[in-house]
Amino acid sequence: MPTLRPAAARGTTNFGRLDSRHTFSFGDYYDPDHTHFRALRVINDDRIAGGGGFPTHLHRDMEILTFVPSGAIAHRDSMGTGSVVKAGEWQSMSAGTGVAHSEFNPSKTEPMHLLQIRIVPDKKGYAPRYAQQSFADVPPGKWVTVFTPDGRDGSMAIRQDVVLSTAKMRPGDEARYDFAPSRAGWLHPATGTATVNGLPLAAGDGLAITDEAAITVTGDGVAILFDLA
Repeated sequence: MPTLRPAAARGTTNFGRLDSRHTFSFGDYYDPDHTHFRALRVINDDRIAGGGGFPTHLHRDMEILTFVPSGAIAHRDSMGTGSVVKAGEWQSMSAGTGVAHSEFNPSKTEPMHLLQIRIVPDKKGYAPRYAQQSFADVPPGKWVTVFTPDGRDGSMAIRQDVVLSTAKMRPGDEARYDFAPSRAGWLHPATGTATVNGLPLAAGDGLAITDEAAITVTGDGVAILFDLA
């Protein structure tokens, strides 16, 4: 059955140029009832002012996924990657044995919106890797596969039994998603609104989906769906 995690109930961090909302326990925010959902460990909803960001820091043994709804983020890491992730693009950094990276809003004046997602990998000690792909021009009103364990259907590969899909919904659109037995879902409206099996959601809400054979999503905005073992 679906269980709502309201956006207003999330943890908060505000450092001036960084205003962040945490769906699950993160940093100084700890909620024993919301530490993870299966392999899904972090959804941080970040607004970064012009020139703000994250100085160089280290990650290890974590699948780190980034989605940019608006603006852009400049990324640099110890693998030698230097890139700018623009609106509508997804980035994947598999930290494995260790990666140091930094992220900054390249605009000095315009704010940007960033979703930082972390998923626990299926084992430790992988070699680090990086990938980036745009999904800005995908057809609206249907699920588009962004991450899969094997990189099928033009998706990026992730080192965990997780399928991440996204749908760009318009009023009147309807997107159905079928779950295999024993699978569970987490739906996060990144922008706008969504209605899932008749339950209305706002941007930033989280919906845990268990013991459901399928969901039907309508709305006006971008919805992200995690299909988890």
